[in-house]
Amino acid sequence: MAAHGHSGGLTAAEIAVAAGGVLTGDGGARVEGVAALNRAGPADASFLAHARYAQDFAATGAAVVLMAPDLKDLPGPPRARVVVEKPYDALLAILPRLYPPRPFVPGRHPSSVIDPSAVLGRDVRVDPFAVIGADARIGDRAWIGAHAVVGEGTTIGDDSRLFPHVVLYPGTSVGARSILHAGVRGGSDGFGYAFGGGAHNKIPHVGRCIIGNDVEVGANSTIDRGSIDDTVIGDGTKIDNLVHIAHNVKVGRLCLIMAQVGIAGSAHIEDGAVIAGQAGIAGHQTIGKGARIAAQAGVFGGVPAGETWSGYPARPHRDALRAQAALFKLAGLMRKIGKLVDGDGK
Repeated sequence: MAAHGHSGGLTAAEIAVAAGGVLTGDGGARVEGVAALNRAGPADASFLAHARYAQDFAATGAAVVLMAPDLKDLPGPPRARVVVEKPYDALLAILPRLYPPRPFVPGRHPSSVIDPSAVLGRDVRVDPFAVIGADARIGDRAWIGAHAVVGEGTTIGDDSRLFPHVVLYPGTSVGARSILHAGVRGGSDGFGYAFGGGAHNKIPHVGRCIIGNDVEVGANSTIDRGSIDDTVIGDGTKIDNLVHIAHNVKVGRLCLIMAQVGIAGSAHIEDGAVIAGQAGIAGHQTIGKGARIAAQAGVFGGVPAGETWSGYPARPHRDALRAQAALFKLAGLMRKIGKLVDGDGK
């Protein structure tokens, strides 16, 4: 059973109105939380978007289930069904009502360290042991989590939140309404060295790390500062956990970058691109607007706008599938050739 919210719950009829769906069954069935079909209890709502979960639906304890239209007549015990085109997306309409966020309480914890030259906006919250450096600028209603470090000259926009242990190196900029999860590092030096005199000599990085508005960065992801240029994350982009973005990278607006992606220096990710988990992007390459890079792809050249590429080295997805299929056939072909050779030798 899911952990229940504190909203007093919702009836099936209220869920149908909020989700824009069609109700069948008991409109008075009340739920207090949301859970997966196989864990839901009589006080939970759930959802069914794919037929492969029909068996879970048939045995679920959920009282109310959001269902795709083509699945609405499947046999199952819920007291009410809400038929909606995209059940998973419809959860966005009910989750905030069942799990309202805790109220934001501004204030500065006495253990925090705030340089006298830092400027904090109205109703800022600074949690225990946070450090805010000289000449930092913190916007209205920003929330600086416990043990976070906001470096000298850093700017953070209105309504942004830094979770515990975020570190922003000096000069980093974060826009409004952005969320940086625990352990994010912004503005660290890029990996740049010049070999000489028998040693790898560090190249000073003097560029900035600029994170736009409405950006979310997952836990323990790192975004380097530029060398002499800036590293930029565009407005509305969402970055998953454990992503590395190197120096001078430009990421456009509304991109999605999944877990364990690595983007090498000076790459350019254009607006709306999607990069799936563990993909690697070589330096100085461009991923075109709206392009999609499949999981574990290795990209060593530019990807045109709107195309889907996969594989290693990455190529258009259909080509990658053909190459993979040919490779899988190779072992059988080698066995046949071996038999022919053996036969000729006898």
